[in-house]
Amino acid sequence: MNDSPRIVPSLWFDVSTEEAVDFYVALFNGAPHKRSDSRLISLQRYEKGMEVPGAEQMEGKVLTAIFELDGQRFMALDGGPIFTFNEAVSFYVECEDQVEVDYFWDRLSAVPEAEQCGWLKDKFGLSWQIVPRQMGELLSSPDRKRALAATNAMLKMKKIVIADLQKAFDEA
Repeated sequence: MNDSPRIVPSLWFDVSTEEAVDFYVALFNGAPHKRSDSRLISLQRYEKGMEVPGAEQMEGKVLTAIFELDGQRFMALDGGPIFTFNEAVSFYVECEDQVEVDYFWDRLSAVPEAEQCGWLKDKFGLSWQIVPRQMGELLSSPDRKRALAATNAMLKMKKIVIADLQKAFDEA
């Protein structure tokens, strides 16, 4: 049986793949409640003699980087400015507590005007959802009045504050 993941997100960076991969691996390895190692698996660069269109301009840049963040495998590449990230795809990080929410938020948030309801954009243009595990429990409560109160509190937030969600839920 093959232990490799069957679906691996592929990230197209302009020219910052190596910097991004190093940043993400260090970020996840430093997380307060790290669940598994994050690591660079392999890195291949464009080199002289490759028969790839535009290879001479790309020499030394990253052709492919394979890495894992908290057990999730990714592939990334330096592909030039042809494609860019947008909010239609984001990476959902389920956090154990407010300490972990604050850790990821403080290190990833780079575009304050893009922040809403736990969503943020990082310095490489990737969108992330930094969400406490408890949020799902509160918002999906069978007590719909309390769940709606927590939902309405969440809709007013940028970074999710668990105590404020819980307060709205408890006071409903």
